[in-house]
Amino acid sequence: MNGYRKLGRDTAHRKSMLRNLVTDLLREGRITTTENRAKEARRLAEKMITLGKRGDLHARRQALEVIIDEDVVTKLFEEIAPRYEARNGGYTRILKLGPRQGDNAEVVYLELV
Repeated sequence: MNGYRKLGRDTAHRKSMLRNLVTDLLREGRITTTENRAKEARRLAEKMITLGKRGDLHARRQALEVIIDEDVVTKLFEEIAPRYEARNGGYTRILKLGPRQGDNAEVVYLELV
């Protein structure tokens, strides 16, 4: 499969949902979501941490385009990114929790390593 998952949503809704997931992940360190959402959010979160490692003003402004909360951007650049300075990618992990009761969707933890 090439490209990305559409997740059954139109473009604006999908982008908004992924921005919220990434913002919450960086704020909390761990979120619970479905497997497909986690795989898409992981792509965006890894890019944000890479921007944080760059650390310049342009990178901060690019991160503000995706991350909704300015406090989370500050946390990304001052606390999260320095933790991964020696690491080249692979900043997140997905842990499977099993199927969800209502619709049998695979539920996972998406967390920072």
